[in-house]
Amino acid sequence: MSATRNIAVGLFLLLSPALVWSQTAVPDPRSGPAREQQTQQSGSTAASASQSDDGNPSNPEIAAATPPLIPSPAGQAIDSSVGKQTTRMFGVIPNFAAVSADTELPPLTVRGKFILATRDSVDYSSFIWAGMQAGQSMALRSYPELGHGAAGYRSYYWRAFVDQATGSYFTEAIVPAMTHEDPRYYTLGHGGFLRRVQYALSRVVLTKTDSGGTSFNFSEVLGNGMEAGLANLYYPAQERSLHNTAVNWVAQLEAASLNNLVREFWPDIRHKFLKQK
Repeated sequence: MSATRNIAVGLFLLLSPALVWSQTAVPDPRSGPAREQQTQQSGSTAASASQSDDGNPSNPEIAAATPPLIPSPAGQAIDSSVGKQTTRMFGVIPNFAAVSADTELPPLTVRGKFILATRDSVDYSSFIWAGMQAGQSMALRSYPELGHGAAGYRSYYWRAFVDQATGSYFTEAIVPAMTHEDPRYYTLGHGGFLRRVQYALSRVVLTKTDSGGTSFNFSEVLGNGMEAGLANLYYPAQERSLHNTAVNWVAQLEAASLNNLVREFWPDIRHKFLKQK
């Protein structure tokens, strides 16, 4: 999880100045009817696509649907594809739980929540992140009781993998199923930079319910606490303490906050910097 957090921090710090500028950029004065017509045609083409950017059909249970063009008060079409999420960020990082801006989806069934958690847990990238985390922890001697060399790396690796898998199941399946919460991230996609940052951070403590309302995010807060507590069962006895459990819990919430920030601005990164439609 620390490896993913470090990547998220780096990406956000690297791109946030450009994102701030892009939110306050002056509209192109050269735009006119021809440009508006071209935008409408481009948006219509994007809205007609039925597959994700990686070419694979989206799972209807958990996919972020692509919103069509919606009319503005002035009667002009607005291309809402600028807030469109993809199933992966940068072609590697899983983004299965992100929902495109201005999109309303039916509530996830209990089965859908477990499918989502399973996809996040056994995705090929999960094995890569676990390996990176294990290498980092062993290099820093985070748990010297686990040893070193190949045997030590194996001890670090399986614990790192279990950490992220149990975290996914607690926050995306088990707790949401009990509290009837929606574990997906609904992208705001509109407004100023600071407003979107505030919204992304608030989703750690607030979430959408299956009935369409908003409630305290027990899935994230309680789910990460349960993962931190469960880790005491398989980490060395010397590392089992209330303080270490609390530190682990706070680290998971910090990672969730950073993940929300990256997901909120991922459509902008694709659209403005990677030039992807």
